[in-house]
Amino acid sequence: MKQRYIGETNWQTSAVALGIMRMNSLSPEQAAKAIDTAYDSGINYIDSADIYGGGDSEKVFGQALKQSSVKREDLFIQSKGGIVPGKRYDFSKKHLIDAVDGCLERLGVDYLDSFLLHRPDPLMEPDEVAEAFDELQTSGKVRHFGVSNFNPEQFMFLQENLDQRLLISQLQFSIMHSGMIDFGLHTNMTDTRSINHDGGLLEFSRRMGVTLQAWSPFQYGTFAGTFINNDKFPKLNKKLQELADKYGVSKNAIAAAWILRHPADIQVIIGTMNPEHIADSAKGGDIDLTKQEWYDIYFAAGNDLP
Repeated sequence: MKQRYIGETNWQTSAVALGIMRMNSLSPEQAAKAIDTAYDSGINYIDSADIYGGGDSEKVFGQALKQSSVKREDLFIQSKGGIVPGKRYDFSKKHLIDAVDGCLERLGVDYLDSFLLHRPDPLMEPDEVAEAFDELQTSGKVRHFGVSNFNPEQFMFLQENLDQRLLISQLQFSIMHSGMIDFGLHTNMTDTRSINHDGGLLEFSRRMGVTLQAWSPFQYGTFAGTFINNDKFPKLNKKLQELADKYGVSKNAIAAAWILRHPADIQVIIGTMNPEHIADSAKGGDIDLTKQEWYDIYFAAGNDLP
């Protein structure tokens, strides 16, 4: 599988990561199988958040890791914090430190390889975040930091107040959620695809050397559902199947390969807990689509060239 260096770290991480948002639906034994399958498929990156499954996803992961054949040191484990569900976003020093402590306890590990701020808090005091990050890093609880769903200005406002370099930026991206591609192609136009929804995050991240992570890589809309084998998208599924047959993989693998083909070295976070689907999707990290195949998939999704 293709590898991704995370910023300035020495970690060679897998191009495809396993997100454990749905792991709370599994028994520890089932979760251990998912972890083993992911690792055997070349995935060494785990993405979590303190709110996934109300915290139960991390608890199940912690129990499963003890039963798994995979060692802690073989994995890059990442979690996110800063959301108090239904109430507020909270980047106070106390909340962030408490969030990390909770993650470590549930996951059953001594440190996080990375910790991300989950969504921008409009009441953020950057000095408080800086103090929290300093304490978390000095104590050895967190090695690296990043953000999720931040625009470039929010990213830079925070970065300018930190001693640590923000290495990761996570956002929704897929064939059917391709606004950051559409916007660039439709520059100086007035159609809906010309609207800049993310502040130019794709180009910004490439300039800054930040690793982009794509969540919901098989979804359309915002949590609307998957486009794979969806009757709403016949042309796209026909093209995905055509290329899946050519490369001997699943449609999911081709959808992942489409994201990975972009020169920004985007990392794909898959969320399935089905071992067969994990193995199928991971194969996308071994496929190099041609430029024309990348464009053909983009066209099949209903896009065109202006």
